[in-house]
Amino acid sequence: MRLTRVYVDTPITLGKRLVIEGSAVNHITRVLRLRSGDALTVFDGRGGEYSARIEEFRRDTVVVAVDEYRDDERESPLSLTLAQGISRGERMDWIIQKATELGTARIIPVFTKRSMVKLDERQAEKKLQHWRGIAVAACEQSGRNRVPDLTSPLDLSEVLRDGDPSATRLLLSPTADLGIDDLELTAPGITVLIGPEGGLAETEHAAAVAAGFRPVRLGPRVLRTETAAIAALTIIQHYFGDL
Repeated sequence: MRLTRVYVDTPITLGKRLVIEGSAVNHITRVLRLRSGDALTVFDGRGGEYSARIEEFRRDTVVVAVDEYRDDERESPLSLTLAQGISRGERMDWIIQKATELGTARIIPVFTKRSMVKLDERQAEKKLQHWRGIAVAACEQSGRNRVPDLTSPLDLSEVLRDGDPSATRLLLSPTADLGIDDLELTAPGITVLIGPEGGLAETEHAAAVAAGFRPVRLGPRVLRTETAAIAALTIIQHYFGDL
């Protein structure tokens, strides 16, 4: 039986009717094709989820009755941050989707010297909302009840300067001597930095190392940025998380 899960961007209260608005309405009516009386699971990103049933379809909203709260958490015990060099088109979409499915807690899109994507403030905000929609859909599909923290795009210098000082910092580099399986986790979280197509410039690589990022490699082959992100997150979750 398919699990029908819907994220709502409003607090849910047990025992009260919930009026769903916005893009979730389109998801319910046109994607899931649900009808009055159909059951679904709703969550608001604050933890846990609720069983509910559709009561009424209105013009631009869906009214559901919230029946039961389930204290289900599927978050990784590892606080994992992905600082990802912004890539073109579907590559970045793919990375956001898979990073969410793999339990990444925070995703930071990063502008680097070799980034092929250039965004002004308006474009960056539009792109951020697009990426957030992808993360929400990935949560609905994967069973996560908390949407990862997806930040506005940052310059690499900001990431190096303002990152979590308590986290273990890793830099994917095909020239590194160590693999992820050679590491021992000595901090409560991990931040992994991955360059865009073409990787980081030499000066950026040096700056990352100076900021405390430890170079690690994934193997003898050079991977595309989207492949590297998925492989790195999977390996990190395997050794230090819940895969």
